[in-house]
Amino acid sequence: MSITVRIPSPLRQYTELMSEIEMEGTTVGEVLDNFKARFPDANTRFFSTKTSRFMNLYLNDQDVRTLKDLETPVVEKDTLSIVFAIAGG
Repeated sequence: MSITVRIPSPLRQYTELMSEIEMEGTTVGEVLDNFKARFPDANTRFFSTKTSRFMNLYLNDQDVRTLKDLETPVVEKDTLSIVFAIAGG
């Protein structure tokens, strides 16, 4: 099953400058695993334990943490958005 993954600006240099990409998977976790396998530089730079706490995932505008987190099922035509939290002072 193919869904659209929206890629934030900071990640695009590691995803061939694409803002959206079609990825396969049946859950949010599978889609992310496939994304990280396809773009290993993005994986090592942005999906580490240190940086992933600043990342939010939205499935069709719903925060994945309010659903079933990475086990949330996805269906054809879903959109998964990767959003980084911005902090300031």
